[in-house]
Amino acid sequence: MRRTAARLLTGGTLALAAAGAVAVPAYGAGGGRLVVAPATAVPGGDVTVTTAACGGRGAAAGDAGAVGAGRFTLAPGTDGGAAVGRFRVPPSAHPGTYEIVAECASDGHKVTGDLVVTLSPAREQVYPRGSVKTGVGGALGPDPVQTAAGVTALAVAAAGGTWLLHRRARGDGI
Repeated sequence: MRRTAARLLTGGTLALAAAGAVAVPAYGAGGGRLVVAPATAVPGGDVTVTTAACGGRGAAAGDAGAVGAGRFTLAPGTDGGAAVGRFRVPPSAHPGTYEIVAECASDGHKVTGDLVVTLSPAREQVYPRGSVKTGVGGALGPDPVQTAAGVTALAVAAAGGTWLLHRRARGDGI
């Protein structure tokens, strides 16, 4: 009984290993990866993409469609070892993480990298500024003369109301 279980376990492990060996070259061949620099960009910023996965003097077709930048070309760099391409993050890009893809022209090998889009170049908290345009109006408008007139009207109304209540309490009547 133990031998049968051991054979099944060993056979299953070998089958999984063989399937893994067949699946790995489809995306892992060449051992390269896609380097996105800077890894964090703002809308409207330029991004450089580099990969050595296409071999020396290899070119590739890049796709930044996930972020809305479309397709771009990676050409062999001056050092002859890596393909380099550039694209601009659209001004309408929303914050988030986007996958950038490059496909080697010679063998169709695909490599990916991640681009993080933020609204602020520094990784700091962004606080809202200004007023909210709701159409209802606010207590303090942008005009200081109108604000002063409103505060004065409220003060006169409060003083008059207090005076009338005081007269009524004394019994003088209105």
